[in-house]
This record gives sequence, C-alpha cells and structure tokens, in this order.
Amino acid sequence: MTYGTQTEITQKAVWSQGDLTQQIRTVSKTCIDCPLCRNECAFLQKYGSPKFIADGYVRMDPVHRHEIAFECSLCGLCNAVCPVGVHPEKLFLLMRQAAYKQGAGVFSKHARILNYEKRGFSRRYTWYAIPNHCDTIFFPGCTLPGTRPKMVKQLYSQLKEIVPNLGLVLDCCTNPSHDLGREHFFQAMFGELKTFLMDSGVRTVLVACPSCYKMFHQYGQNLSVRTVYEVLSDEPLPAAVSVSGSVLIHDPCAIRFEFDVQQATRKLIRSMGLTIVEMPHSGEKTVCCGEGGSVGMLSPDLADHWRDIRKKEAGGQRLITICAGCAGSLDAVTPISHILDLIFEPDKALSGKSRVSCAPITYWNRLWLKRWAKQNIGSFITRERMFRAEFSGEENRYQ
Repeated sequence: MTYGTQTEITQKAVWSQGDLTQQIRTVSKTCIDCPLCRNECAFLQKYGSPKFIADGYVRMDPVHRHEIAFECSLCGLCNAVCPVGVHPEKLFLLMRQAAYKQGAGVFSKHARILNYEKRGFSRRYTWYAIPNHCDTIFFPGCTLPGTRPKMVKQLYSQLKEIVPNLGLVLDCCTNPSHDLGREHFFQAMFGELKTFLMDSGVRTVLVACPSCYKMFHQYGQNLSVRTVYEVLSDEPLPAAVSVSGSVLIHDPCAIRFEFDVQQATRKLIRSMGLTIVEMPHSGEKTVCCGEGGSVGMLSPDLADHWRDIRKKEAGGQRLITICAGCAGSLDAVTPISHILDLIFEPDKALSGKSRVSCAPITYWNRLWLKRWAKQNIGSFITRERMFRAEFSGEENRYQ
C-alpha cells in the first residue's frame, strides 16, 4: 500500500489568502489596544500592539511585512494574557505562511534547524517498530533521543510494562517546518506519518516532547495523544534514591493551555519528595525558553529577552522541565534538568551532574538508539521512512 501521496495529503492544506485576511480583520476589530501583551513581549514592544500590526499590514513595505512575523516566538503568551480573547499567535503564523508562499519567507539562518529536521525524518534516522495487535506507540521526538538515548530506552521499557504491546516510532513531527510557515511541506510530511500509523492500527500516541504533543493534538485528528508524563504520574516510579529539597518548574509554551500535562509534571515531582516553588510566569502564563519559532536565529536579542525573564525568576535555583529543547536552551543561563534526569538519576540531576550529550554526539546517539530498537523490539510492522514531500522553486533552497 502507498501511504500519503503528495496530492492526497496536500489537497486540503492549500494556503489561503482569505485565512490571513480574515484573521487580520478579527484582530483589528477585537484587540482593544491595551498594554497587557506588550508588557510581556519584546517583539510587541518593538513593533506595536496586535491591532497596530494588523491595521498596518497591507500598508507595510513588502520586505518588512514578510520579515516581521519571523521575529515572533509563536509562544502564545499574548493569547494567555489577552482580556478579550484575541489570538495574535495565529495572525503571526499566517503571516509566516503568506511570506513563505510568496517566496519571501526563506532565510539562510534557518538552514541549521531545517537540516536538523531533515535528518529527523530521513531514512537513516527513522525506525518504526509496531508489534502485532499494537494500538499504542511511544514517539520520543528528536531532541530527547539525541541528548538522552539511554533514558529513552529506560522509559520505553517502563512504559511497556504498562502497555505490553507498545510500539516505538523514531521520527520527526516536522514542527520546525510548521512554525516556519512551510505549510504544504508540513501537511505532507505529518499527513503521511499520521496515515501510516492509523493504517497500521495505531490509535494512541505517547509523546515525550511538548512540540510533538502540540502537533499531534492539533493535526492528529483520529489519533489520541498523551504525554508519557501523564502515564507515569498514574504509576509507581522506578526505585530511586530518596531526595528532598525544592525545585522550580519551567512549563514549555507548547503545552501552555494543557492543564492535565502541567499537573502530571507536578505530581511526578512531588511523588519524589520534592517541594515545588512556582514562578510568576508558570502554567498558562509561562514564558518561552528562547527557542520558540526559531526566533533566536534571526533576532537573538528577542530570544534572550525570554531567557533573561526566566533567569531572573529562577534566582539560581534548579528548574525542572519536560522539554529537552527548553532544557538545552536555558542551561546556559540557569541550572535546569529534564524531568527524566530527575526520575532516573535524581542525585545527579539535583547536583547538576547529569550527563547530557551535545551535537555532534547527539546524532550518533540517535543512530545507536535506532540500532538498539531494530535488534531488541520484535515487530509485525517495521520501516525506515522513505517518503519525501515534493518541492519546487524556493522551497528546494535548503533541502
């Protein structure tokens, strides 16, 4: 069977100028031009309120109009603080899609993240291990297998005790392309992934990455998605050294409005005997780690704005997060550990001695994890992903 041909997958994902036009009108009419979102966001302080940007969009210089949206982190804090329910994040994503559709949203500085994504869905790095009668798979994402491959292996083994027929899928959700406005490519790649899983009998996806959660939640349709942290919070943790003390939590912006995920994170940490101190920006009003929307590649100062807020609020205390990307981004400014570091190596995590790999070792780690999966997970359905969305013109530039 052929999964997800280009025509089948993208025919419903055609970018529409009408979508952007309607969102501009909505933001223009709804935004009351209050200062709440601008007080939080350096991007809005630089360019004006959502209403100001929406009202001036058509009159902007074309180059400026296409570049401005790529300085928004797409973190959604503006949505969370808005008193009238405006969603500026959607406007800026549609502006990115418009820029890319018109051949203007291609920046050489994005090559690194796009090449990282390209490896993630390549035949070399992907592996699908779906056992017989499997309806649930573990999807660890890209960053976690690279930085903590042995913990991914441990986590899979623990999850398998809960879900005996659990499968493992090493692949990329293509969130970077989604956030960079490459809508056709994202829909094609994610659509093929989703179709293959469903045709293989998979109905539930357990994710470790908040960005993967967001993609499956928004675009997975008939696939159910849960974080592994929700699953673990309902089960006894592996035997570990008793720990004490207090930690802070950095909630990733991708799960800003996912209360159940946030509470599962806190339940896991408290179950280990630790006390949680909440920062001013947490839960729905958390701040971006600086990596959101790949803003740091074009405007490092705007990315640093978020890191500075988090550094100040942490005050030198250790942060715990469920996002490996956030952990890597914030590690340069404040002590931080991934929650799996805490679960599997609590003493090392709390003392800052966890061993976390960096590039280029991360790529070797992902290949090691794939080799382990091929040798140790007997499966009814296996594959290396060979599907590749088609490109033309500017879209080929960094592929």
